[in-house]
Amino acid sequence: MVITAEQSVTRSSLPIAGTANNIQRILYVGNTPSFARSLKETANVMLIQAGNVLEAISIITSGKGPAAIICEYHLPGKNAVYLYDYLRSCKVYDTIPFILLSSQFSPELLKLAQEKKMDDFYVMSTAVAEKIPGRVQFLTKYRKKTDEPVPVSCHGGVFKMPLSKRLFDIAVASTVLIIAAPFLLILMLAIRLESKGKVYFTSKRVGRKVFDFYKLRSMRSGADKELKKLAVTMNQYNQQGANDVIRFDLPCPKCSQLPEGETCSPVMYVDNHAICDNWYNQQKTELSKKKAAFVKIVNDPRITRVGRFIRNTSIDELPQLINVIKGDMSIVGNRPLPVYEAEMLTKDNLSKRFLAPAGITGLWQVELRGKGGNMSEEERMRLDNEYADHFRDGKYSFWYDMKLILRTIPALLQKSTV
Repeated sequence: MVITAEQSVTRSSLPIAGTANNIQRILYVGNTPSFARSLKETANVMLIQAGNVLEAISIITSGKGPAAIICEYHLPGKNAVYLYDYLRSCKVYDTIPFILLSSQFSPELLKLAQEKKMDDFYVMSTAVAEKIPGRVQFLTKYRKKTDEPVPVSCHGGVFKMPLSKRLFDIAVASTVLIIAAPFLLILMLAIRLESKGKVYFTSKRVGRKVFDFYKLRSMRSGADKELKKLAVTMNQYNQQGANDVIRFDLPCPKCSQLPEGETCSPVMYVDNHAICDNWYNQQKTELSKKKAAFVKIVNDPRITRVGRFIRNTSIDELPQLINVIKGDMSIVGNRPLPVYEAEMLTKDNLSKRFLAPAGITGLWQVELRGKGGNMSEEERMRLDNEYADHFRDGKYSFWYDMKLILRTIPALLQKSTV
């Protein structure tokens, strides 16, 4: 379903303007490749893309802000509402049009957009992508900038790496890589002899930004394809009932009270099943409350013999020193999350962890290994947030990082492959 301009949430009832004559810098905050491609192919658009809210704020505050922002509601870490509230709280950015996006129609999101007075709300499609330039041109003219904008410091939620921490990261990462190079070559040969495939593993991870995360391969080739099944049956964090599914055979309570043939919300079709949008989303919300944000497979059957050794000694983490040198990570920080885990952390009390840098070791890793890998999801979130608190209001301490590094050394040798 596509929401037309007449159905969209706007601050004016004026008609849509035509396509802009000038190139427009549009910031797309989201992770839907097909929609991004459609936008790039649209005339008169210079597309800037960010994968999460913190990355978007960094772009906005860089001094080369966009003419408009189009943002998906569901994002890794903080959701679109956080970004919208941030923009509207800063007078210098308050004139930037904000368009909310969703992969499917949701009455709840439509109501939210109306209550927040967002400039527009669309369901993503190729047709919508083609309308964006004209819509942005109209909204930009409508939301005219003030003649004398008041300079306001609006850098809340943006992490700035302390210089002492960055210099320490580069010095340590470079030194360890040089010393460990001969040993790494031997291990790479052993990995290759035991199982076919690349000796290293690359995956997308979410820290302060989305980046390519490097590790020595400790599992057999194709192991990532088995994760979905194992996450259902062997995830330590799963709660009772987390493996339930949406029930299409159960009638919607609201629809049951209406005359036959009427529904409380538009009907949608999923795998040949018909279900009203309200009942589908209600069940989906309840299931998401039971579903664990993190995935940890106990005694993972995909791990090879060499892989078990390099995991128990944490040698598989060494390639992440390259991430440290590149600036993707720090030596000490919160563990970068796979995208499927980061997407679960949308509440402020959960997503605060992303205000700290991604790290190889940190408070959670030390505490987890000190307990033999037994830790609840709530405790892990609390420890991530506790470390993030050290970067608020100038609380960062180089010696606190050193203390965590010293605590990491005895925790390197462990029995479980957490």
